[in-house]
Amino acid sequence: MLRRKARRGQGGGAVRDVDVLDDPLDAAQERRVRAVLALGGVPQADLPDGVQQVRLRLLERAAGGQEAPRDVSAWAAVVASNLAMDWHRARKRQERLGERLSALRQPVAHPSGEETSVLSLAVARGLDELPDILRQVVVLRFYADLPVRGIAEELGIPEGTVKSRLHTAVRTLRTRLHEDEVV
Repeated sequence: MLRRKARRGQGGGAVRDVDVLDDPLDAAQERRVRAVLALGGVPQADLPDGVQQVRLRLLERAAGGQEAPRDVSAWAAVVASNLAMDWHRARKRQERLGERLSALRQPVAHPSGEETSVLSLAVARGLDELPDILRQVVVLRFYADLPVRGIAEELGIPEGTVKSRLHTAVRTLRTRLHEDEVV
């Protein structure tokens, strides 16, 4: 993130120097952040807000005097992944609240059945059903293409924990796809 001086005119024509912050995310980093958010289950309509949250956190970090992340792209992907987890938690809270309110109004209704879907929808559904900590490492490893060591460093957990979570997540997704007879 660079600070640069710009000359700005004021109402009466007076010119003064002002600090201008360059965008902390370049175009490629922004696309990566959007993709991590989307793969984390954040709806398309909420993606711009998620990208702005990542920018804001990077700017707040700089304003607080903290050193810039060593790898801004990896840092931004992890922040985006954490935002996606937060979004899911909030959505689950809303769903539980809605279920409780609905239960107060009417007797419990059971769903009629589950529809089948193509592979991409089955994988997306499988990702949605993974616990947050498993979904996070899958998205960071297989979409954001972060190495296991990088994920461990960014999340502050041992590499073995990342490997274990990846193994569990992949096994769970594979089982899910076989149960749904998608693969």
